[in-house]
Amino acid sequence: MAGILDGKDLRFPITAFAFNGLRIMIRPNAPGWLIVLEGIDGAGKSTISRHIAAHCTARGLACVQSAEPTRGPWGLKLRQSMVEGRLTLEDELELFLKDRAEHVEQVILPALRHGKVVILDRYYLSTAAYQGARGVAPEWVLTENERFAPKPDLVLLLDFDPAAGLARIRARGDAPNTFEQAEQLLEVRRIFLGLKRPFIRVVDASGEPAVVWEACREQIDAVFNTEGLATAREGATQRP
Repeated sequence: MAGILDGKDLRFPITAFAFNGLRIMIRPNAPGWLIVLEGIDGAGKSTISRHIAAHCTARGLACVQSAEPTRGPWGLKLRQSMVEGRLTLEDELELFLKDRAEHVEQVILPALRHGKVVILDRYYLSTAAYQGARGVAPEWVLTENERFAPKPDLVLLLDFDPAAGLARIRARGDAPNTFEQAEQLLEVRRIFLGLKRPFIRVVDASGEPAVVWEACREQIDAVFNTEGLATAREGATQRP
């Protein structure tokens, strides 16, 4: 399972060091950035992902948009279960870990190495919330994934009422999948809001789309500081 890249172990990133009495912060995924969108279906993750991509492009930053489960062999098994019926908890956890390991090795780490902004629609926090609602300890899920998956620079947790999310799904002509059932989504939302990681920012997704995007943009721009932008641009221009 890939975790070490160019001598740098991204599973256990150094985020700060002391120099002459000052605390110097280091971005864990330099020269790239990893931005993750989390929340229940219907919260607006796909829309915000497109906004972020446009925001990056306007600033000269190369970006990659991706999603989990992926369209790889393990991800497709999970996507099939969303239509045909849930797998056992153990099988779901195994498939998510395999799918994510492949995603990290083939998409996420190469893009970060080339100085790109990686924008993910779902990551391992979703596994903690959705499989946590089935009984596994959410913190265990986070810890197991963080053994091999790079930690995000920013997670935008789009908080939205589950009933309203299901209504949005139906309004766009879709049917809620087997992961998006009303009786379970309240627990999924509760777990999401209870996850404790310093990179998580909760955004109220109940407002008008422009208002929600503005709240997200402020968080993104807080992460994209001047030095970070310069580093990302330099990495992007040096990719083969």
